[in-house]
Amino acid sequence: MRQVITYRVVQALPKQLLPLQEIAYNLWWCWNPNAIVLLRRLHPELWESSFYNPIQMLSQMSQEHIESILKDDAFLAEMERVYEQYQDYLSRKTWFEKNVNVSNKILIGYFSAEFGLTECLRLYSGGLGVLSGDLLKAASDLGLPMVGVGLLYQQGYFFQYLNADGWQQESYPKNDFYNLPIKPVLDEKNSPVTISVDIGGHSVVAQIWKIIVGRIPLYLLDTNIEANQPDDRLITARLYGGDEEMRIRQEVLLGIGGVRALRALGIYPNVTHMNEGHSAFLALERIFNLMEEHKLPFAVAREVVTATNVFTTHTPVPAGNDIFNPDLIERYLSPYRKLLGLSREELLGFGRQDPFNHSEFFCMTVLAIKMAAYYNGVSQLHGQVSRKMWQPIWPEVSLNEIPIDAITNGVHPRTWISREMVGLFDRYLSPKWESDPADPKIWNRVTDIPDAELWRTHERRRERLVAFARRKLKAQLLGRGAPKSEISRADEVLDPEVLTIGFARRFATYKRALLLFRDPERLFKILTSKERPVQILIAGKAHPRDNAGKDIIKQIVNIARRPEFRRNVVFLENYNMNIGRYMVQGVDIWLNNPRRPNEASGTSGMKVCFNGGLNLSILDGWWDEAYQPGNGWAIGRGEEYEDYEYQDEVESQALYKILEEEVVPLFYDRGPDQLPRGWIKIMKNSMQQHCPRFNIHRMVTDYGHKFYLKANQKWNELTANDYQASHELSRWRTAIQHAWTNLKIIDIKTDISREFLVGQNIPVTATVQLGVLRPEDISVEIYYGDMNSNGSIKAGQVVQMQPTGTVKNGICSYYGEIPCEVSGHFGLAVRILPYNPNLAQKLIPGLILWG
Repeated sequence: MRQVITYRVVQALPKQLLPLQEIAYNLWWCWNPNAIVLLRRLHPELWESSFYNPIQMLSQMSQEHIESILKDDAFLAEMERVYEQYQDYLSRKTWFEKNVNVSNKILIGYFSAEFGLTECLRLYSGGLGVLSGDLLKAASDLGLPMVGVGLLYQQGYFFQYLNADGWQQESYPKNDFYNLPIKPVLDEKNSPVTISVDIGGHSVVAQIWKIIVGRIPLYLLDTNIEANQPDDRLITARLYGGDEEMRIRQEVLLGIGGVRALRALGIYPNVTHMNEGHSAFLALERIFNLMEEHKLPFAVAREVVTATNVFTTHTPVPAGNDIFNPDLIERYLSPYRKLLGLSREELLGFGRQDPFNHSEFFCMTVLAIKMAAYYNGVSQLHGQVSRKMWQPIWPEVSLNEIPIDAITNGVHPRTWISREMVGLFDRYLSPKWESDPADPKIWNRVTDIPDAELWRTHERRRERLVAFARRKLKAQLLGRGAPKSEISRADEVLDPEVLTIGFARRFATYKRALLLFRDPERLFKILTSKERPVQILIAGKAHPRDNAGKDIIKQIVNIARRPEFRRNVVFLENYNMNIGRYMVQGVDIWLNNPRRPNEASGTSGMKVCFNGGLNLSILDGWWDEAYQPGNGWAIGRGEEYEDYEYQDEVESQALYKILEEEVVPLFYDRGPDQLPRGWIKIMKNSMQQHCPRFNIHRMVTDYGHKFYLKANQKWNELTANDYQASHELSRWRTAIQHAWTNLKIIDIKTDISREFLVGQNIPVTATVQLGVLRPEDISVEIYYGDMNSNGSIKAGQVVQMQPTGTVKNGICSYYGEIPCEVSGHFGLAVRILPYNPNLAQKLIPGLILWG
């Protein structure tokens, strides 16, 4: 085989146009409307054909075109204005600098398997990736000291197209990294920076690439290089591609390799955030680094790492969490466990809900939970679901006390708001709507927007959506080889003045895309009413191995082809950020009807709110906490069913009724000025109530206050004075674990023979056998609350008990009082928890004793 020497050719832009290149390589442009307009203006045809990729567009421009740009004074002036905005963005004082006082520097490493940043970078599959991308953008806006870590996929997620029968097909076009807004990281010798990771008993090399997201660097690992064996080059071939073995290889690379990549670049985060369990192996690498460099025992290093790890789970069903056969874990992780000084069962125990159940598989979510001190679901309801799912990790703790928090997701407003709506906000809201979108006072000013102006702005976006959908439909029909007559009819589908419903998401069965089509005759009457017609725009992909999801797509496509539905129902192929942006900016109603409680959060409906669209949804995910009468519509009241067929029948009928009796009449109820005043009122209510709550700036500041700053404080405490507190905490934990079996609650005394009046206190005394422990080693608590029908406490509260005297013969008495705040039937119990001021999480599995 011939040896090929590779080299790179780049466009030689004249000095006057170099600001364009700088802007193009910083994804700040993708959420700045002025920058997007500037780039499109540079060469509209290339902008479209490159799929909105400024680097490819610049590389394909002819010298003649460049010369013409240099003579365009208006363009050059606009470029200077945008460049000044860009420089001002990077140099201005940020929220973090103004509001957070951190004496020791904090650096957050954010690890995710996918990042949805902009259309041309296909490094995402859906909501998880788009959320990761939005989070980096918000971290940049707020000035959070953060660095992102992920994998650079050669083919990314698949392109979707449909065959003549409506069955989903997949293609995997390759990403051309050298024509994307991404650069290889080079060392001082101008050579690519690489790291190596042991994967499956041999070394795999990964090259590091960098994407700049405003102020935030995102580093991505790529194994498709000549130094690797053919199989290893495929590790970063596809997002979520391959089998179980490929998944574990990717996750070793992401977690262990990701930490090594940062260290190779001289970047040392003291807080790490695992977005889903894919990157949980990073905890092992962080522990090993502390052991190696500071000569710490495993137990001491683990105290530091656990106290500074954050974990977010997005999956409300057990099947969505990665689990691996123990033999597979041993094959891929044995080199690491040996370096860490762990036995096979010790390592497997970190990934098992019950570490002593040797038949249990290894779960990445469990590993992430056991290696973190801060964990959360992505909506309030999902927090409840997650606590129930993972309660077996804390079998001694009641459900409401499982220490999994909830931080509801949000969206990055500037990425998803239409240019037209941005102009409206600039005119009528405070100039701070962009920099401080979480301030409710700003969004209260939505009432100042004239109804006519808000409605006309929304109508323009619906018109653009219809025009876009027609173009896309025509292109997909051409690609499928459809007859000319069918292609020509694409210009007749949809109507820019008709009530438009959008439904776009991953086609998993629990999302129930067919619910709206359950009664075709009733739906036909709704859609084809002469006076009040309705139309539906649908998009979404099924996982390549999900034949049930593919069958749902096929059924919908064939319904849309029926003559009676052809003009009113359109399915758009290859759902991506571009299609999603047009849809959330242009639809009137965003429909979401998952099977509660399987929707962890859902963010597309949030994007609709910022653009004046309204939500019609099952009370699941974010909508469960967002819905109020007058800000959208709810299907049902949050019921959960065991009989799915019955549920689908009930909820489909409820959906039709809401459309027939509420949504459609309100949309078409027009006064003499042709404005739907009642509809506009709900639009404004939705924007006022939802925009300040469900934006990602609020979400990121929640992470900062609840998790990041606390984790950083723990890092400072545990690493000070040569890790003195970590050594002490580890010795204390070992002593507690050895002494715990000798700890007993000998006696509990309280006067429960009589009734108490509201306002009184109930005295409780407990006698505790400490053994070799000291009173300061434990926390004795009264756990009390109202009783449920099965004889347990519903949602308990805690009162701390205090020792009443000295310890005699290892025995100590404790006293506390619980308040009688309301009348009813209540219960109390006494428990003991370990206590140490350096503990980041007080509820330790296996160290909870009830009386």
